[in-house]
Amino acid sequence: MQKTIDIDGLVTPVTIAKRKGAKSIRIAIKNDGRVRLTIPHGVPEFMAKKFLISRLDWIKEHQQLDALLKDQAHIGKNHRLHIIVSDASRSHSKITNTAIIVHLPSKNSVISPESQSILRKACEKALLQEAEMLFPQRLKTLSEKHNIAYSSITVKKLKSRWGACDNSNNLSFNSYLVQLDWKLIDYVMLHELAHTIHHHHQESFWNFVAGICPNHKELRRELKTKQTAIAPTNY
Repeated sequence: MQKTIDIDGLVTPVTIAKRKGAKSIRIAIKNDGRVRLTIPHGVPEFMAKKFLISRLDWIKEHQQLDALLKDQAHIGKNHRLHIIVSDASRSHSKITNTAIIVHLPSKNSVISPESQSILRKACEKALLQEAEMLFPQRLKTLSEKHNIAYSSITVKKLKSRWGACDNSNNLSFNSYLVQLDWKLIDYVMLHELAHTIHHHHQESFWNFVAGICPNHKELRRELKTKQTAIAPTNY
């Protein structure tokens, strides 16, 4: 059983989940900043809230929230965000190979939640476009280099995973991944290619990963510091 609640001091809702196997109250912060509180059966909700409130400072310190999108922000590998404010009654956007052009009505502030939501959706489309163009060739290069076959590749927006491999060796990758350094993109691709041979995370899998990516531990640690969200840079 689970429910979602709002807590004063947090800008994102908290999901409370009761689990039979849980032995203690645990807090988890997802890559997109969402907070999940797991509690054992028998623990009343008021105690869970009390525990959560006592850890507010820790949550805020570790929570990664959506960055504010501004005009001229650099998005992904190739795009620049252009925000045009006008007297138009509705917003609209256009995405080229290098630009994200968003027209916003002047009645709303650029930093308002509504405007930021419009900007994020346009940026997400641009990231998907970039990833769909860049990832297939990159994966093909790595596949041929290490002689590892796969069935297909798809790109889509995911909330918490960077990549996945199904039982038929179809690989999928998170469109947010295109924002990261190529060394991290390569690690994720090699990780999923390894799953076409070892469909688990047991010792044999990690030994195989070490053979094709010797610094995988370092890259894995760095990857854990990244979030599945728009990460603009202003340069």
